[in-house]
Amino acid sequence: FGPGGTMAEVEVNGNWTPQEKALHEARLKAKAKRRLRKSSSRNSTSESFSESGEVVGGDPHSPKGKVNTNDRKSRTGKGRGLPKKGGAGGKGVWGAAGMVYEDEEPDIHDPNYDESSQGDTVYETVVPEIDEKELEKMVNPIVQEYFEHGDTKEVQMLLKELNLGQHKYEFSSLAVSLSLEGKASHRELTSRLLSDLSGKMLSQSEMGRAFDKMLKELPDLILDTPDAPQMLGQFIARAIADHVLPMSFLDCYKGKVDCEHARVALDRAAVLLSMKREMVRLDNVWGVGGGLRPVKHLIKEMNLLLKEYLISGDVSEAEHCLRDLEVPHFHHELVYEAVVMVLESKGDTATHMMMKLLQSFWKTGLITVDQMNRGFQRVYDELPEISLDVPHAHSIMETFVDLCYQESVITKQLRDACPSRGRKRFVSEGDGGMIKN
Repeated sequence: FGPGGTMAEVEVNGNWTPQEKALHEARLKAKAKRRLRKSSSRNSTSESFSESGEVVGGDPHSPKGKVNTNDRKSRTGKGRGLPKKGGAGGKGVWGAAGMVYEDEEPDIHDPNYDESSQGDTVYETVVPEIDEKELEKMVNPIVQEYFEHGDTKEVQMLLKELNLGQHKYEFSSLAVSLSLEGKASHRELTSRLLSDLSGKMLSQSEMGRAFDKMLKELPDLILDTPDAPQMLGQFIARAIADHVLPMSFLDCYKGKVDCEHARVALDRAAVLLSMKREMVRLDNVWGVGGGLRPVKHLIKEMNLLLKEYLISGDVSEAEHCLRDLEVPHFHHELVYEAVVMVLESKGDTATHMMMKLLQSFWKTGLITVDQMNRGFQRVYDELPEISLDVPHAHSIMETFVDLCYQESVITKQLRDACPSRGRKRFVSEGDGGMIKN
């Protein structure tokens, strides 16, 4: 505007274009609205309804002057226009975080309402029964892990989670089959597992069914494990001793077995069970641990080996058992026990059998010269004490030493070191008076 000019003068002079005039009017209206908002905010606390129901200071003909009771916005003029509940309510929303809903009764008008399903409903987790094909896939990792940790309770817990159904007995046969391919320690762990599962998860009849299946599968097992019949026989003997199998298990097969491998397994079990339980227990049948086991346990295991050999006469099996002990530094104990058994035995049968056993061990190199000499020397040192229980110990010892020397089992120096009674020794009691050179 010019100096001293006013808006009216400008309009009178007609200096505004139509566009500028419209813009100016819009600015005036906006300015008036801002003033109205400020004044209504300051005077909001003084607003009240009159007795006739009219709003004091409000225009009844104006839309903004009417009170809308359904309006969710704040009527105080303060706030940011957010919902009153802070987003925790309303139609189709879940509600505030942490809100706990109460149980609602079923609605009869609900399209999914089922009258027959109402009441005390119990929900149970149903595990489908495992078929024979899936059984091996499920059991194999459980047994392999057990060979690492040795915890039978964990195996029981895992088996309870599986629905083995009618194939439950096959777990025992699969565990034994896997142990046959492993170490002696694995077979010992398997025997302990069967003992712990017996009566809790598997009955004696189910255990017997599992071993019966293994006896029938021996022709296939022997392809991968040539010693499977002997090992299965030891499993059966150990299971009967641990009351996993009934005592009459072997009697059910007498005269009814056509398979040669099954007969070997059953004969092996019968030999082990025929020994006196007081002398040697079958819980050491696997000879686990080697030098890690106490000396008393190793002595018992060697006693078992020798007594079994005197019954069966199987040299190869005795050699296999001695190798499984894995104690080459303790083989002198086997020589000592063998010679003492000869001194305490009656007749010449034990003498010749023990000589053949020591001869086989000597030729195969299983017993070294040092271990052989040490075993015989221990008997020489204890011969006076042994003779208190065995009066003819000296003469029996001389006969056995001469026999071993003739068969090249011992050296000449070891034969000459055999003690005497301090008198002229005869070759034998019926030698006709010939003096021994």
